[in-house]
Amino acid sequence: MSLSDLLAAERPPRERPHAERAPWTTYLGFGLLIAAVVGTVLFATAPSPYVVERPGPVFDTLGEVGGADGDPVPLIEIPDETTYPTSGRLDLLTVYVDGSRENPLTWLEVAQAWFDPSRTVMPIELVYPEGQTEQESNDESAAAMETSQEDAVAAALTELDIAYGSVLTVAGVIDDTPADGVLQTDDEILTAEGRPVVNVDELRAELAAAGVGVDVELGIRRDGAERTVTLAPIASEEDGSPVIGVYVSSVYDFPIDVLIQLENVGGPSAGMMFALGIYDKMTPGELTGGEHIAGTGTIGGGGEVGAIGGIVQKMYGARDAGATWFLAPESNCADVVGQIPAGIEVFSVADLDDAIDAVEAIAADDVADLARCG
Repeated sequence: MSLSDLLAAERPPRERPHAERAPWTTYLGFGLLIAAVVGTVLFATAPSPYVVERPGPVFDTLGEVGGADGDPVPLIEIPDETTYPTSGRLDLLTVYVDGSRENPLTWLEVAQAWFDPSRTVMPIELVYPEGQTEQESNDESAAAMETSQEDAVAAALTELDIAYGSVLTVAGVIDDTPADGVLQTDDEILTAEGRPVVNVDELRAELAAAGVGVDVELGIRRDGAERTVTLAPIASEEDGSPVIGVYVSSVYDFPIDVLIQLENVGGPSAGMMFALGIYDKMTPGELTGGEHIAGTGTIGGGGEVGAIGGIVQKMYGARDAGATWFLAPESNCADVVGQIPAGIEVFSVADLDDAIDAVEAIAADDVADLARCG
């Protein structure tokens, strides 16, 4: 065959490779992956029904805070009275609450908090009851702070044997309780079983002495007229202690002025630390011995220390602020056990006497006999 024949010969057709179509299961897999990613993003950014508690600012009751004009002022000031130098720190702790019905947290924010031991995730209704707005909660918290400051002054003056006037007043009556239909708002409670009561601690003591289901005679003043009523306490749903179903507050008449100059902080949990700060300033010597001590707890006018919320966050806040000692309400011990952050020791106190004894023992480096949770 000649060269021309070869060039003229018909070339066989070139076969093109066929592209293989991906099986339908591959497309389904990609679709499910995309759906999962989109679903995860939507879920993570969706509003959740939870709030998160985390450590808030720390304030030294023996130190200074910013005043209204920006200049530092003593957190506790007792003008026109003899006060004494202090040392160390007596820190009060606060807790931030992230989230509300008006500003809910996303599920992603909640998930992040679950992995942080200094934060606690809580159902929103435990912080903001149904029907309560964030502003209403803030107003309630501010009122509780004001009451705690008054009670702290009363507790400190009681410890110092300084007399003051006090009237226990009914602030509200709970429906379907022994007090319903018997006591009224603004009634003044003067006596229980014939003995004077001037603060809620004394009233609680009288009810506890009587016990659940036992008639207690209360002497009251209503619209200027004194009278006697009888009620049988029921068991509290919280701890089983005898209660009659009233909210009470003390109206005090103090012989001295005590200024507590702390703004934009709410709640009653700083009461014990306020009382310790007042007591330290009004007694010779340095109560703390230079130690950095933090603590929390409500205070009654008679000195009883009560339970508070957010104690885990407060222990972390204290530790992070440099405190090495922490005073916790005895009634919070169940919340403390197993939750204490490294680097801080926690002691249990039931009243202001216990708290003062604990601070003095810490100052003397003699804490072996102090009560601890658990």
